[in-house]
Amino acid sequence: MLVDVHAHMYSKHFAKDLDKVIKRAENAGVKAIIAAGVDPETNKGTLELAEKYKIIRPALGLYPVDALERETRKKISYDVGKAIQYIKQQKNKIIAISEFGLDYLSKDADKKTQKQMFTKLLRLAKDIKKPVIVHSRKAEADVVDILEKENMKNVVMHCFCGKRSLVKKAADLGYYFSIPCIVTRSEQFQDLVKNVDLKQLLTETDAPYLSPFPDKRNEPAYVRETIKKIAEIKSLPEKQVEKQISANYHKLFVK
Repeated sequence: MLVDVHAHMYSKHFAKDLDKVIKRAENAGVKAIIAAGVDPETNKGTLELAEKYKIIRPALGLYPVDALERETRKKISYDVGKAIQYIKQQKNKIIAISEFGLDYLSKDADKKTQKQMFTKLLRLAKDIKKPVIVHSRKAEADVVDILEKENMKNVVMHCFCGKRSLVKKAADLGYYFSIPCIVTRSEQFQDLVKNVDLKQLLTETDAPYLSPFPDKRNEPAYVRETIKKIAEIKSLPEKQVEKQISANYHKLFVK
C-alpha cells in the first residue's frame, strides 16, 4: 500500500486532467492521498474533491496569510475565527489539520500573527482529536518549540529542512517526517532518511510541486520513487519499506 500524506489536489495544475492523475495513482498502488487545503476557498474545494474521489482524504488548514500572499501574489483576507470554526464543523469529514505552520522565508514575515494562528490551529487539532501535518519553512526551531510547548503528540513534519539537532529533537518527541519525492536528488532529505527510524517516516509528494523528475509536474503516483530511494538509503527491500510506511500511516491516521 502506497500513501501520499501531503498533496494539493485543488491546484490549477490538475484542472485539465485530474481524473487521469487519480487513475495513475490508483494504478501505481496508491491507496490514500491526504489532500491539504490552505485557506477557506481551497478547504472547501478539497472537501468537494474528497466527495468525488474515494482515494482522497481531506485535511483542512490555514497557511500563514502573509506567506500565501507572497506565493500567490494576491491580497488575501478572511475572518480567521470563522475559518477555524468551519474546520471544526468538518471534523467528521477530515483526516488531519493541514496545511498550516510557520513560514519565515520573507524578511518581513509577520511572526507574531503567524504564531498566534499556528497555536490556535494546534489547539483545535487537540480539541477535535486530529493529527497535524505541519509546514515549517525557515522556521523549524520555532515550530518544534511551539509543538513541544503545546504538548502535541500526533505530528507529521512536512518537508522538514531543519538542522540535524532539530531533526533529532523532533524525532525524540515522537514526531513523524513526511519525505517528498525530491529525496531522489536532495542530500538534505537523504540525510534525514538516514538519521530517522523507518517507523517515523511517511511518504508525500507536495504535488504538484517537488517532483522527482526535473521540469515535470509532480503527482501522487510518484511516491513510488520515494519508496525506492528510502529503500536504497536504508539498505532494505522496497516491499519492506512500503509495508512499514503503510503501517505508520495506519497508526497515525486510521484509528
